[in-house]
Amino acid sequence: MSRPLDERFRLQAEQCRLHGSPLTAALLHGAAAEIGRTGPVRDLLAPLEADRPGTVPSLRFAGALHRLVLERRAPALALHYPSVGGTAGPDAWAAAGQVVADEPGLHELVRAPVQTNEVGRSAALYGGLLHVAHETGLPIRLLEVGASAGLNLRVDAFAYEVGMQVLGDPASPVRLREPWSGRLPPQVPLQIAERRGCDPAPLDPASTQDRLTLTSYVWADQVERFERLRRALEVAARLPAVVEPVPASQFLTRELADPVKGVATVVWHSVVWQYLPPDERAAVVRLLDEAGARATPRAPLARLTLEPDELGDGHFRFAVTLTTWPGGRRRVLAEARGHGPPVVWS
Repeated sequence: MSRPLDERFRLQAEQCRLHGSPLTAALLHGAAAEIGRTGPVRDLLAPLEADRPGTVPSLRFAGALHRLVLERRAPALALHYPSVGGTAGPDAWAAAGQVVADEPGLHELVRAPVQTNEVGRSAALYGGLLHVAHETGLPIRLLEVGASAGLNLRVDAFAYEVGMQVLGDPASPVRLREPWSGRLPPQVPLQIAERRGCDPAPLDPASTQDRLTLTSYVWADQVERFERLRRALEVAARLPAVVEPVPASQFLTRELADPVKGVATVVWHSVVWQYLPPDERAAVVRLLDEAGARATPRAPLARLTLEPDELGDGHFRFAVTLTTWPGGRRRVLAEARGHGPPVVWS
């Protein structure tokens, strides 16, 4: 059974606090305290009670507030948002509560799906692809499920500073500094022969409105992530990648219909699984198993994921997991944060 909405807000608030966003935590705790009371916060959020927990109404609420700030529709709240030059402080919820009372546009915004295209997760993806390249000796055919704006499909166009080396594109404006620790992935050449993704409602990295949507879902007190996103959008402007507006099952039905020789096909998804309805998740698993049964050493298949495992009491582990076919061998390669670094390889 789903937890009550106020409890879900509090649990997400604690995750935000643990992952370095006290501002988002304070806003979600403030909202949780008001959900059970008659007033504008309850009017806004109570209709979300029946939504699947995996659609994360709490993050939709935080993103909606941030969007109003970015659109300069909430000037008093903006004073508390470092993303626009403000200073996070103890009065942020009071200002946010007033925005809820005054801004009818929030009712539409909180119903929009979460759209996070976190570039830091490429640190996990890049290392996982090195494992696949090392084991197969083949170029990568990269297929991303829930790709949003497709920024992580440009994984090889980012720079990864690892010790004295720079992996990926040394000239890239996106630089992930010391993102890895532990037993590092094999250092082998990586070639991406094809990159393609799908999303039920993909964003266009060239669109001003879609860029605003992406920005609104970055936690407002994590300025480094804003800079990464801005620079990743620069990369996307020069390196094309197709993201189709279709469900994962429809996309994979076509893309995995026949083995493709001479490349290692890698299906990748990161913090996406929770957003898929149960029947869609079951269809994706079935399609991967069926395609895995058809895989050969010259046309191998891999599933590479960064997804949360609930450990209990609202705590999660984000595991980098690789399953490879032929054979269906499944391994946990590393643990990471929800936004990527640090990635600790096993």
